[in-house]
This record gives sequence, structure tokens and C-alpha cells, in this order.
Amino acid sequence: MKLIHCADLHLDSKMNTHLSPQKAKERKTELLHTFARMVDYAKDENVKDILIAGDLFDTRKVSATASNMVLDVIQKNENITFYYLRGNHDQNSFIGGMEEIPSNLKLFEEDWTYYRIGGEGDKKVCIAATEAKVEDMELVCRKLSLEPEEINIVLMHGQEAASNKAEGVIPLKEFRNKNIDYLALGHVHFYKKAELDARGIYCYPGCLEGRGFDECGEHGFVVVDIDTESGKVNTNFISFASRKLYEVEVDVKDCMSTLDVEDKVREVLEQKAILHKHLVRVLLCGERDCESEWNLTFLEKQFEEDYYFFCMKDKSTLKVDYESFANDVSLKGEFVRKVMQDETLSEEEKAMVVRCGICALKGEEF
Repeated sequence: MKLIHCADLHLDSKMNTHLSPQKAKERKTELLHTFARMVDYAKDENVKDILIAGDLFDTRKVSATASNMVLDVIQKNENITFYYLRGNHDQNSFIGGMEEIPSNLKLFEEDWTYYRIGGEGDKKVCIAATEAKVEDMELVCRKLSLEPEEINIVLMHGQEAASNKAEGVIPLKEFRNKNIDYLALGHVHFYKKAELDARGIYCYPGCLEGRGFDECGEHGFVVVDIDTESGKVNTNFISFASRKLYEVEVDVKDCMSTLDVEDKVREVLEQKAILHKHLVRVLLCGERDCESEWNLTFLEKQFEEDYYFFCMKDKSTLKVDYESFANDVSLKGEFVRKVMQDETLSEEEKAMVVRCGICALKGEEF
């Protein structure tokens, strides 16, 4: 028996943090399309159950476009059962707007809700979850009742932690030794799988699509493969996002001009072999000579047609070779020596003052 475990789809997200209005609208549609593609994957792989561990939607008020599309996908795939646990971003607008809940859409309540699946002769698979919003997670866990002879899957949405003092926290210790075989979690936007106890594992599938540069890397869902005879549970992460986000560091310590930086960035990006359809942010790093000068706006223009989205941030620090100015009889040398002697400035401040002064003496902007 195979199931899909996904979470944090954040459908209907505005997607306008970095993108133009046109591309934000396009990415918003791509999120919906990726959800539909995931369901097509389930059909192709004969997966009969999809677990959604929270944050199916992103906003309090779901648009008619997103709501109708998701409902249409669910209704047209009646052979697949969707188990939908609402997360902290989910509200009741999606469910509340339905005239009738589809029979293949299973929901959860504040009390523990249990669904059992599986054929005769096999171990039953129990899917359990609660939408209880209480501070005392110990009380919630005490009410969880799972049969040891069944294969038990529990859905929860929250941040992994060792205690239950913070809001939205899942204290894993409270779920140990509860006969759980697979703890299907949501809320963390990166894939993680680890041991829960001697019997079971816990897993975050991460978000289905990265939306910002704090969500770089692979994104997708987890296929849970259950042997209903032995009770053994295997998992496989499926990378599935339509676009990826990359944050690339480029050391510009030897660069003195805009063209030097462009050459260095191109060299690094060619090594990375990032496809045209992806989103890229380049971080310029390293110690740069105080007399170096480059135009960040020009550099971004040079690369913006190479990728779906491209931006650049200068994180480099200034380095001043004070010894090279020790015997410089020019106005520049005198200025640098004066700054060096100022004990009220930190080394970082001295470098910045020298940088600004040199630009001013050259008649350049700074």
C-alpha cells in the first residue's frame, strides 16, 4: 500500500515578495498546477491515499479560482482519498464554502479522529489526527489511543521541539511509545526524516514549492510504502517542484571592476549548471579592495534574461591595505593616514570612511 504525505502547499499565496505582478500571478498558478500534477502522479503510481498535513492554503480568504480548482481535482479523483488536516494558515473558507463535502475528502476534528483502511487478511492501517488547539499537549497525547497490532499513522501540524511551552509546538517526546509507525508532520518547509522511537519514524515532507530564497533547494512530497503483511514502513522523498530557488555565493576578493565581477559570477553559475527556468540570487562575498568599484544594477541586467528571476546582493566587506598608503604623498594618502589614526572608529568604520573618501576624491558615487 502506498500513500503520499504532503504539507505546506500554501496554495493561493500572493508570491509577490520578489516577482513582478505578472510573474507573481504565473507562480501562483504554478502552485495550483503542481498540486494537480501531484494527484496525477498518485494516479499513475496507483496511490490511493493522500495525507495533507496542514497549510493546504495560504490565506484566510481563499480565492474562488484556488478553491474551485482544488475541489474539482478532489471530485474528479474519486478513487483517491484525501485526508486533510488544517494547519495554522488554513481557515474554514474552503470547507465552509462547500455545499457538500466530497465522500473522498476526510477531515479531522478537535477530538482524535480515526480512519481505518486496508483489505481483509492484511494489517489494518489507522490514520489518526486532531485539530485540537490546546496549550497542554500532554493532555492531547493522553487521549490518543492506537492499537499495537495495527499500522498507525498520525498527522500533526507544528514545529518540532522538546517541550510544549511555545505556540504551535509538537513535543516529540510525548508521541513516543504510542504505537506510532509514521508521524506525518507539517509546518517545517524542508524535508526531514528521523527516528521517533524504537517502533516508528517522524517526517516533514517540506513545502511542495519553494516560494522565497529562505526556501532554496529540493521540494516535493514523500511516498510512504507500507507492507501490510509485515507492517514495515518505507519512505521515499520525491523532488517535484516546477521551479527551484538557488542562493549562490561568489567570492569577489580579486575583482576590481563591474566586468571583473560579471566574469566571476558567470564562471560560478556555469559550474552550477542552473537551468533557465529557475530563480537565482547571487551573494557577492569576500574581502574587496577599497578602491574596487562595480554597478550592481548593471550586473543584474546582464543576468536577468538568463533565469526566470535573478537578483544580486553585495555582502562583501572592505579591505584597506594601510601599509600601501604609508608613504603616499598624495591627498589620498594623507586622508587614509588621518583615518588610520582616529581611535574613535572601529576597523569596519575606518574601511567604510576610506572607501567613501576615495570615491569622493575620484568624483564617483558612493
